[in-house]
Amino acid sequence: MNQGFASLIRPQSTMSTITFSHIHPRSLTLLKSSNVLRVLSFPQIRIKQPTVGCSQSTPWESSPVTYAPTETAGDNFLKKTTNLFETLKSNNTAEVPVTNTDDVTDSSNQPVVQLQFHKWPMWLLGPSLLLATGMVPTLWIPLSSIFLGPNIASLLSLVGLDCIFNLGAILFLLMADSCARPKQPSQACKSKAPFSYQFWNMVATVTGFIFPLMLLYGSQKGFIQPQLSFISFAILLGPYLLLLSVQILTEMLTWHWQSPVWLVTPVVYEAYRVLQLMRGLKLGAELSAPAWIMHTIRGLVSWWVLILGIQLMRVAWFAGFTTRASQQQSAAADG
Repeated sequence: MNQGFASLIRPQSTMSTITFSHIHPRSLTLLKSSNVLRVLSFPQIRIKQPTVGCSQSTPWESSPVTYAPTETAGDNFLKKTTNLFETLKSNNTAEVPVTNTDDVTDSSNQPVVQLQFHKWPMWLLGPSLLLATGMVPTLWIPLSSIFLGPNIASLLSLVGLDCIFNLGAILFLLMADSCARPKQPSQACKSKAPFSYQFWNMVATVTGFIFPLMLLYGSQKGFIQPQLSFISFAILLGPYLLLLSVQILTEMLTWHWQSPVWLVTPVVYEAYRVLQLMRGLKLGAELSAPAWIMHTIRGLVSWWVLILGIQLMRVAWFAGFTTRASQQQSAAADG
């Protein structure tokens, strides 16, 4: 025959059959079914793959988490549940010690300490600005160099003095707000003024604002005699009304922002207002103002001294309220 065959016989249970067909190169006909090829069988080779174990992980891999059951776990480990994570409870595993945050070095608190060091000069700088912008011009600058008569120049000079004070007052309030903030910048510091305080404070301020305007209206209409000119009224009470409007705006902003300085804002402005009205009494003598306007200014001085005393009483009450609240919190924490 033109075809060669070879076969190796082994038991069928351990052998696999592979069939090769060898076609004689001289034959160009197709392979028919009668030309059955014999079987060439090779034994199946089974290679057992060895297991490679490594006890050390690479530097970029995290160490595996192992759970060590305690002695009390017994035979209940990984039983009565099909979920691995339900079985591995904290009371059946050896807990890993947690690092206490209090043991961390004070390096993280160093910026906060430096921030507090920068706040210390504000305790002296803020009041110094308030003194330099409010008291020094009023007490040491001669009134004759400011007041040149019942004209616009004198009015602008008086308004300029009050603007200088208002600038110092705003800087003082900003420094006071910065000092009242907590040491940790992440902590929120919101101090909301009570509604009753806001209501009565606005009543006192609006009363002090409307009463002089009513007297001016009565004087212009002839209900109050002798009549006072508008420029004289503006010199005597114009700066007072302007600064009172600025105080109302400042207080409303402190209430809206919930700044801790809402309690000292009226004290700052009302203390200067007393000096402002005392300056008006001196100017009234220079202008030979009518008696009714002089009595009005004296009444306003008395009114704002009374309001200032109420504000100081409120500061003392707030200090006691804060102390009681802190004591209650400490008692609740201890209990």
